[in-house]
Amino acid sequence: MTRSTDIVLTALAPAIWGSTYLVTTEALPAGYPITLAALRALPAGLLLLALTRCLPPRVWLGRVFLLGSFNFALFWVLLFVAAYRLPGGVAATLGALQAMIVLFMARGWLGTPIRAGAMAAAASGVVGVALLLISPEAQFDPIGIAAGLGGAASMAAGTVLSRKWQPPVSALSFTAWQLTAGGLILLPVALIFEPPLPPLSMTNLAGLAWLGLIGAAATYALWFRGVARIEPGAVSMLGMMSPVTAVVLGWVWLGQSLSWVQLLGAVIVLGSVWVGQRANRPRLDPIPAAALSRV
Repeated sequence: MTRSTDIVLTALAPAIWGSTYLVTTEALPAGYPITLAALRALPAGLLLLALTRCLPPRVWLGRVFLLGSFNFALFWVLLFVAAYRLPGGVAATLGALQAMIVLFMARGWLGTPIRAGAMAAAASGVVGVALLLISPEAQFDPIGIAAGLGGAASMAAGTVLSRKWQPPVSALSFTAWQLTAGGLILLPVALIFEPPLPPLSMTNLAGLAWLGLIGAAATYALWFRGVARIEPGAVSMLGMMSPVTAVVLGWVWLGQSLSWVQLLGAVIVLGSVWVGQRANRPRLDPIPAAALSRV
């Protein structure tokens, strides 16, 4: 497949993740963030394990649980804390900083050069998300800000390490390992810190099925496939598709209004994503003149 096809397939994942806010608020019981995160991760991971019939080797268990923590357990818990303590726009804008954090982590862990164009694209994307989502009356909570920044750093670490540690298995198996590990980490935390779930309605079950089967199993398989094929900086820029989808769904599904500032923010985000793909593209080293002279 071409790089463009890989980018489009990978972008589907964060675009679908943009439905998480709508599904959570409209279809799931409120007040059980860790329990719902565990129910999103663990059943999906176990289902993929049953389908792929591929268990991680013992030497990979430490890495798998670390990745499951960064990409799912720690990330989702901090994400919910930020969402509860901050206006949604502020939380999403802090999450958009992930693209900038990835550039520095990839430099330290993978030796990837930090390019000015990539940094500019990431910074402008954060500005676009802020215009898209932050309202003038937004208030800032220190704990919420710390959780938002921690969540961005956790997902950034998971993205870069998923590129650094590539097991010789399919993206679907790699996804199954991480989802299961993340769910196993979340499950005891939910049992200790949250009350039991109330009886679930058909709407609740449909919401969980969407978030688990589509919003976790299918989309993260696409995401990790992209992480293995595309530069970390380029992949992280695609994550900015999520708030754009969330705003569009709010407009279409909930009848929320869109201001010209939000439309400008959406244009900036999409432009930044496009520029980010070009800026992060690996450059081919020129053939030395001495080599050409010998041809």
